[in-house]
Amino acid sequence: MRRLTEHQIAEFFARGFVVVPDVFRADEIAKMVDAFKRLEATAQYLSEPALVNGSQFVVERVATPGGSRVRINRIVWCGAAEPVLATFGGDPRLVGMAAQLLGSAEMSQLINQAHFKLPGDGVSFPWHQDSTHRRYGGDLWKDVNGRGSYVQTVTALDDVTHENGPIELIPGSCTLGHLGLAPDAPLPPAIDPATACAPTMSAGSVLLFGPFTVHRSLPNASRTPRRVFINGYASPGANSRVYPGVGAGRMLRATEVA
Repeated sequence: MRRLTEHQIAEFFARGFVVVPDVFRADEIAKMVDAFKRLEATAQYLSEPALVNGSQFVVERVATPGGSRVRINRIVWCGAAEPVLATFGGDPRLVGMAAQLLGSAEMSQLINQAHFKLPGDGVSFPWHQDSTHRRYGGDLWKDVNGRGSYVQTVTALDDVTHENGPIELIPGSCTLGHLGLAPDAPLPPAIDPATACAPTMSAGSVLLFGPFTVHRSLPNASRTPRRVFINGYASPGANSRVYPGVGAGRMLRATEVA
């Protein structure tokens, strides 16, 4: 079980995120990459979103100078189509770190996603908070621990550089709580995008951030892929929404919490 230090926990709650290096070994990353390659191959036969083998493929066919290509925006609950990813999504290292930050040994896993940023595909995400996607402020979400009740983990399957579409996060934005940011709307005056930082990561490292942390990611401007494996965990009783994908919302338990 991987454990966060007191300094890392403090950094998570003060800055809104923390990077933990070398969580997964090279052989484990290779297994995840192989699964991503199989998912990518399946996606090439699709032209619109579809549920395939229990996973929701969020794809679209876009025009290119030479014809068209499939853009993979994300694959939701990818562990249904690729069980090895379900296994790694429940890995004690990820679950243990999430448990420390949630303050609960038990948790509901809402997110198990494959994210691709392939050279030239144009995939990007604007400034947002994950609290919006969790339906914070409505009947479908309750902040049961008073600190957001949710932890997102991003495992790098490729080295993440400044050129291949890293996640940009605004330090300290987590302290502002849920802002209800509208898609593509200007950030409020309290948020200065000039302060954003984009952590670089080696394959096998994990970025953890909370639901109130304002973040985005830009397109991959390099010639190499940037694939990340995203898993999200909620405090018991926080979520009432049914997420797509066979297995979404499963209950997990860490072996210990401190």
